[in-house]
Amino acid sequence: MDNNDQKSIEVEVFPDRPDLLSHETIARASRSFLSSTEVGVDLPIFPGEIGLSVDPELEEVRPIVMGAVVRGVNTGSNPEEREDFIQSLMDHQEKLHMTLGRKRKFASIGVHDLNSLKPPFRVTTVASTYSFIPLAGSEEMSIEQILSEHPKGMEYAHLMEGLDRFPVILDSEERVLSFPPIINGNHTTVHEGTKDFFIDVTGWDERSCESCLLLVCLSMSERGGRIESIEFSGPDGEEKSIPQGGARKHRVPESLIRKILGLQLSSDELSRAIAKMGGNLEESRTVTDGPNGRGRWADCVVGEIEHLISMPRWRSDIMHPVDIVEDIAIGFGFENLPETLSKTHLDAIPLKTSNLNRRFGESMRACGLQEVQSLTLSNERDQFENVRWPQEEGMALISNPITSEHTVLRQYILPSLLRLLAANRHHELPQRVYELGTVVRRFKNYQRVAWTCAEVGSGFTSSKGIAQAFLRDLGAEHEDVEFIPVEPGHGPWISGRGGLILIKGKEIGEFGEIDPEVSVKFGIKSPIQAGEIDLEGVRRLIPDPVS
Repeated sequence: MDNNDQKSIEVEVFPDRPDLLSHETIARASRSFLSSTEVGVDLPIFPGEIGLSVDPELEEVRPIVMGAVVRGVNTGSNPEEREDFIQSLMDHQEKLHMTLGRKRKFASIGVHDLNSLKPPFRVTTVASTYSFIPLAGSEEMSIEQILSEHPKGMEYAHLMEGLDRFPVILDSEERVLSFPPIINGNHTTVHEGTKDFFIDVTGWDERSCESCLLLVCLSMSERGGRIESIEFSGPDGEEKSIPQGGARKHRVPESLIRKILGLQLSSDELSRAIAKMGGNLEESRTVTDGPNGRGRWADCVVGEIEHLISMPRWRSDIMHPVDIVEDIAIGFGFENLPETLSKTHLDAIPLKTSNLNRRFGESMRACGLQEVQSLTLSNERDQFENVRWPQEEGMALISNPITSEHTVLRQYILPSLLRLLAANRHHELPQRVYELGTVVRRFKNYQRVAWTCAEVGSGFTSSKGIAQAFLRDLGAEHEDVEFIPVEPGHGPWISGRGGLILIKGKEIGEFGEIDPEVSVKFGIKSPIQAGEIDLEGVRRLIPDPVS
């Protein structure tokens, strides 16, 4: 809880709990947590008679298709309450699209007025010339027009890239319910008089689709709705009833709870803790099937005690026994956990790749430089235009930047350090910093290092001294190292005061004295010497004496 007063309570919902994104579902979870009523772990679903068939071509277009019917939903007793319900339903739908649905890529939801439809329903594909009246529209539009002219179509057209056939859901009269994941048909619009609903969910991730469907059904069930399954006929001829409302059962070793929480819970304490989180302790038993020895913490080892715990099927955040242990800790109360030091000893083993990073850092610090860490985000002006460096292949653009300063993932580190000096120009000199960080080239991460020193009296000679020092400290052979002048106009260097570093004839970086024209572009007036090195190239060309 973030804030509360006599009229309202403000609660922050973390991204790992999409089951708390509607008024109804968070109210249900609150009743369970406050132990005011037993809510149960199963979602009651009654057999229905409506059919949904999926054509085989959906396998390559949008393979996961699910649906359900909810009847008799209490949407409110007056127009204002019913309007609030519709707005709440739309908000819940969009929150699920953004979280579980990953902006409709993993899953998209369609909610329809059942009484305006003629079941059974069929999911098939159509050409781009196929047309229907989209939601809130008055005239027919083709699929192609929707994707290029309709606001929702343009927003999500990237999900349809590369397709020549497009998914649609039709009723028995060949009227379009939905063009997933883009937009519904106009005649299925939910209105103030709607009490019975048909919900469709399509996508590429089965777990996300099922959770979205169950959560929309759950919110309507909390308003008195009766959930009915539909008879699903898959593209391979498989027939089944969907959705399933039964809880998922999880095996949790007693030893895992003790290791993580540091306490031994009785059956009553464990049952109360997991009940507050909406679960149920089915039984505690001795393990008879599983490994005979401890491999991983979550293994249920033969002869040890395990707890069989049921959790609601819509809790998609529970993917491992440790997630159950987290719920137990929340239900038991973090304030009630014992204050003990960890008794688990894990030996840290450094990665071989970290040896070079460590030695470079030690060399820079020995030269009197301080390590900093800047953002991987930058902009094209700083990265290329201001420092006169070329744009490398595969620049990663930010599709929705929130500021003009952060529009790309950087390809060079030095511009970030110059921005850092500019932000600290009101502090005293000297300012000597270095960074070992990540750049993105050809849409892959690479490690580069850079340094920059703003100080009076330093110049090309100082920058070459730093370059020679770290090459010595990294173990480069003297005869393998060569310094050659930088071409005039290349890079941020004063003409004649920039150099390239070659090892065995391969360029691994450059250094020099920053041209005042470049410094001014960053808002810096003091003399600067700097350099930038390709650490991946160093790793390939200089043998690591440690490993």
